[in-house]
Amino acid sequence: MNGNGKGNGSGALEGAVVAVAGAAGPAGRAALLRLAEAGAVVVASDANATRLAEAVDAARYAHGGATVTGDTVDLLDLGAAREWAAKTEKEFGRIDGLVHLVGGWRGSASFAETDLADWTLLEKLLIRTVQSTSLAFQDGLQRSDRGRYLLISAAGASNPTAGNAAYAASKAAAEAWTLALADSFRKAGGEEGPQSAAAILVVKALVHDAMRAERPNAKFAGFTDVKELADAIAGVWDRPASEVNGKRLWLTPQP
Repeated sequence: MNGNGKGNGSGALEGAVVAVAGAAGPAGRAALLRLAEAGAVVVASDANATRLAEAVDAARYAHGGATVTGDTVDLLDLGAAREWAAKTEKEFGRIDGLVHLVGGWRGSASFAETDLADWTLLEKLLIRTVQSTSLAFQDGLQRSDRGRYLLISAAGASNPTAGNAAYAASKAAAEAWTLALADSFRKAGGEEGPQSAAAILVVKALVHDAMRAERPNAKFAGFTDVKELADAIAGVWDRPASEVNGKRLWLTPQP
């Protein structure tokens, strides 16, 4: 990051077309703002149309010249995801990134109390949506000279706790799927190395201003602020594809 706390991704992202899945939450909003600030065309999606419209409007107002659009996309439907990817590339002529921020959490007090209904939900939210976006956007990202697929994951995937079995297993599966996409980019690059990359940004947990306001005495130790995450997302475009492809980029100490 540079001296004013901003990432240095503006040059690499100028004119890039970046899709953000799960854009209406706090992390999504921060990512939209940061990518728009860096000069990217930002194409946002979320299942919640009202919150998505608010997030898109906020990014547009913050950066008056930015192109920020929003689509309500059912990412449990691969066909819908493919339509979104095709529409994006047709409208803007290219696709240079997919930032996957679709999230969700369920847990229990102990391993024995795990409710398999939590797995059923998290498998859809945390795995199926990754399958949809990666399969839908792979070809477009492969055609880009700076394609990046970024999964936001959690340290718990590598260090699961008793009450987080469903969540950790879902995140671990999403990571494995993303690493398989990275291998496809590696193979496509041949001896010259990949020109596109799939990488995983790993956090302990995320924190944002509203959480701090609700719990003013909480320390949130080891948490990553959504603005810091947005800077890290933008910064991936600064690094060569060969340096980040297939890598876990840790924003919290490794367990």
